[in-house]
Amino acid sequence: MAINDYDADATELLETYDFLMKYIIIGEAGTGKSCLLHHFTHNSFKEHSQHTIGVEFSSRTVKLGEKRIKLQLWDTAGQERFRSVTRSYYRGAAGAILVYDITSRASFANLSRWLADARALGSPNLVVVLVGNKSDREDEREVEWAEASRWAADHDVHFLETSSLTGDNVEAPFLLCARSILLSIESGALDPEKAGSGVSYGDRALRRVNSSSRLSFGSLSVGRRNRGSTRLKLKDLVPGTSNSRCC
Repeated sequence: MAINDYDADATELLETYDFLMKYIIIGEAGTGKSCLLHHFTHNSFKEHSQHTIGVEFSSRTVKLGEKRIKLQLWDTAGQERFRSVTRSYYRGAAGAILVYDITSRASFANLSRWLADARALGSPNLVVVLVGNKSDREDEREVEWAEASRWAADHDVHFLETSSLTGDNVEAPFLLCARSILLSIESGALDPEKAGSGVSYGDRALRRVNSSSRLSFGSLSVGRRNRGSTRLKLKDLVPGTSNSRCC
């Protein structure tokens, strides 16, 4: 191997990023949380997936504009017997991916409990994205998109549907959540240096902070609602994607 090639590999190992964000993936057992996360991190469907026991951890670094964000992803078990264990991992989370199965009304009916726990234990600025998984099974649907959209609006969370089998929209919830958090940082509503924010600066961001009193996210800025929350269009996250099913 040439010396230059070795240096390039070494540089890749010393990964740098602007922000580190903690996410939790929550919802009833059997909704496809682990499969959704696996497709996001490995770009493939997870065959023969078993129920998560307790909590499993993974990570991925994504890029939004000029910002590199490392996501800490905590996949939690959906069974009631693990609830006391998994809830301890909610603390200080900056983002929550709340998953239900569009073919299971029971998984949708319990969303309020999951959301209440996440908001009670997560960051005060917790960003929540509601995800209706298994959109590839339209003929078995028990929860209509319009109903879930209304629930999301009533509870002030983002919403979209995905398929962890086909990969349709699997990246969108994670990017939507990250972008909302970045906007909160830019507006001053969230301070990454504050304990319990679920966000911390990476080496790249710290270097910029030393030379600038304000981080600029450029094209990340969008209109804000009067209540201070942000509604983002999916087409702004993934070029060529319609936002007709995202709110």
